[in-house]
Amino acid sequence: MTQDDDKDAAGLQSVTLTMQVLEEIARTPRGVGVTSLAKALDTGKSRIHRHLQTLVQQGYVVRHDESERYEIGHRLVSFSQSIFDNAGLVRAAYDPLLELRDTLGHSAVASQITPEGMLVVSTVPGRSPIEIGVRVGSLLSFHGSAQGKVATAFSTPEFQSRVLRSRLEPATSLTIVTPSLLQQEFETIRQCGWAVAPNQTAMGLNTLASAIFDASGMICGAAGIVDMIQFIGEEPSPDQIRYTVHAARRISERLGFRG
Repeated sequence: MTQDDDKDAAGLQSVTLTMQVLEEIARTPRGVGVTSLAKALDTGKSRIHRHLQTLVQQGYVVRHDESERYEIGHRLVSFSQSIFDNAGLVRAAYDPLLELRDTLGHSAVASQITPEGMLVVSTVPGRSPIEIGVRVGSLLSFHGSAQGKVATAFSTPEFQSRVLRSRLEPATSLTIVTPSLLQQEFETIRQCGWAVAPNQTAMGLNTLASAIFDASGMICGAAGIVDMIQFIGEEPSPDQIRYTVHAARRISERLGFRG
């Protein structure tokens, strides 16, 4: 075997181990530590750690400082979604989003919950000559976006605590970054079933969002409308609320939710 052959073999082994690491992390919804990965894959902790560092740097894996566990990152979710863009949440959301846009005229959007934020997976442009909306693949914060707030509000208390303990960066001067105020808002959202974030993601912009649930009854995403603040006010109209909540419910039902 030549020196080039040796390099090729080592490279293939490295790729194989990387894929095995990703598969093991994906199979463990609550995250997995270095020791468990090394044991499961029958290799050294230092070797696993090197692969994890690269995956974290590239956004395919995220590490939680509190637990030192690793979970899949938004880039891997986005990559997977691009492959299965006609399945799952994207397929379930298309018709309800289109109907929502046709009924109200605003841009309609669906996002999927990931450990790092809300990943935008589907959009339908509004009817305004000025395009207002978000791009597919965008990652929205849990505390500063309507999609993130409604998803967090309907998540487990443990997930809410994780969000409130995280670094709450302000996107604008009106982004709420006080944990106690966010906790109060989460409680209000659970009661009414929808969330807004006027001027909190970007000045002049507002989103109205409602939660999407999967067949197991777990929160898996959010659906909403996006437009300028003068078209979606801090207190949305009854029609805007009714049709947005209805669209999210339709998507949930298409995913098998029977709540």
